[in-house]
Amino acid sequence: MRFSLIQPTPGQERAAAHDWNAGAYQQHQWLWRFLPAPPGAPRRFVFRRHDVDGLPRFYVVSTAEPRAPTPHWSVQSKPYAPRLEAGDVLHFELRANPVLTTRSADGRARRHDVVMQQKKRLLAERGLTRWAEWATADRPALPDLVQQTCAAWLLARSGRLGVEFDDQALRAEAYVQHRGKNDELRFSTVDFSGRLRVADPTALGSALRDGVGHGKAFGCGLMMLRPIG
Repeated sequence: MRFSLIQPTPGQERAAAHDWNAGAYQQHQWLWRFLPAPPGAPRRFVFRRHDVDGLPRFYVVSTAEPRAPTPHWSVQSKPYAPRLEAGDVLHFELRANPVLTTRSADGRARRHDVVMQQKKRLLAERGLTRWAEWATADRPALPDLVQQTCAAWLLARSGRLGVEFDDQALRAEAYVQHRGKNDELRFSTVDFSGRLRVADPTALGSALRDGVGHGKAFGCGLMMLRPIG
């Protein structure tokens, strides 16, 4: 495995900007240029985009080492084999797509944004249909709603991720709804950060390599760790 940083080559930012024309729905395909593979090959990487001074920067975990398709982009890459021990306490950052999956009567699976689902539940309890109709002081602020619902979503996955999250330090913020044509909500992202304790190094290692949750093609799922202090 490799951990790589892809960013514009210094002094060639303008040319890199001409190369870069991908939005949330195209950036995964754009990154394939750095990791060429035969047609039909499965996804072999997880990534996270972090813009700096208006230019995109990508952190990528992949099975192969990325190669820049043009000189306008630079790739810094190193072997990726985190040494994890049970009991390690680490700082983490994660951009994820918090969803709940339900099944209809015909067995079809549907994914629901956890924040929107909580909004619908709260409105139904009050006989309302739109958030703007809730005008009383007990209506929760959006940041509080995001923190509550998304933190609960991540905490519920701690066992399968092989970690124990510090729920007092867990932050869920920067909730963004990404919309497609006709303003249709397609997916949402939330940035998590905080502290965790390693409970199962094997399970956590798998999560670091394969990503967390859904939406990996949209830059979700890459968990990054660093020592505390």
